[in-house]
Amino acid sequence: MIRNQIRITLRSGSALVAALIASGPVAAQDAKGPYPNMAPIEQYQMDRDAEIALARSAAPDAISHDASVMVLTRQGYETAVQGKTGWVCWVDAGGWSC
Repeated sequence: MIRNQIRITLRSGSALVAALIASGPVAAQDAKGPYPNMAPIEQYQMDRDAEIALARSAAPDAISHDASVMVLTRQGYETAVQGKTGWVCWVDAGGWSC
């Protein structure tokens, strides 16, 4: 009985692997979607102090007070405030996170 279960499992697994191999590589979607290019970085940036305050507002003061804070620059996110707790707060394009 156990041998039959093992055989069924192995055959099912083999069939799955064969089906995946037979399907071949999948082509990437066309890059010409509705948003092919990102807006200029300046549209995502804000005043540094305002960005730090907004990032800290994402969590209670007990968490955000000693958290690191990341701000968006032309080179990407960089640490504006080095924290002590391991928590990190930042503002992303959709709002804030902490």
